[in-house]
Amino acid sequence: PISLSLTLCLFLLAPVQMAQTPASMCTPLKTLNDSLSHRRRYMRHNFPIKYTIRVHHNEVFKLSNISRLRLQVEGLDELVLQRLWFQVNQGVLKKIIRVMSERHPSRTYTAELERRFKDAEGVFVQSHPAEVFQQELPDMIQDTWDNLTEEADRVSESRWRYVSPKSLLDNFCHTMHCLFSECFVSIEAQQDYCRVSYWRKGRKKDLQPES
Repeated sequence: PISLSLTLCLFLLAPVQMAQTPASMCTPLKTLNDSLSHRRRYMRHNFPIKYTIRVHHNEVFKLSNISRLRLQVEGLDELVLQRLWFQVNQGVLKKIIRVMSERHPSRTYTAELERRFKDAEGVFVQSHPAEVFQQELPDMIQDTWDNLTEEADRVSESRWRYVSPKSLLDNFCHTMHCLFSECFVSIEAQQDYCRVSYWRKGRKKDLQPES
């Protein structure tokens, strides 16, 4: 039988082992990526030039934010960043949909994108023990989480940002590939999706789910 000390050791190691993206996540994330590949058409062409929407400054979630958190929070678990990614983009999608009328040409697209996002979130939650989502978050992450869930009328004007829908979905896509990189492979070897320079190449990326 496994000794109590070994059992405790395995329990303590669990958060580190859970950092790897579960294989079950790859199918819904690839489906979500397929939708995001059309974001230029629906988030730029169907909106006025220089059109922006108001979002919380923490909802402008870029690759640089991920790099900063990794540097500033010692021993940061990748799973915590993945949880934060879902929380951020849940709000982003709601705000984009909120500014559209029922007849807006991008309304159906965005609603479908939100549905696929929720499907991926459901698989994410089911792929981990419930205890994982009850663990205390690092202070910096908890502060960001609290800001994201704060009532809108309590947010000071200085903490709002005005960003185009296309830019928000660019951030959505880039950070998804960074945080769930195991689910994506490229025809080009050893691509680092967390590097800003990768996304500035301007080439269409040929991505597919991990087999």
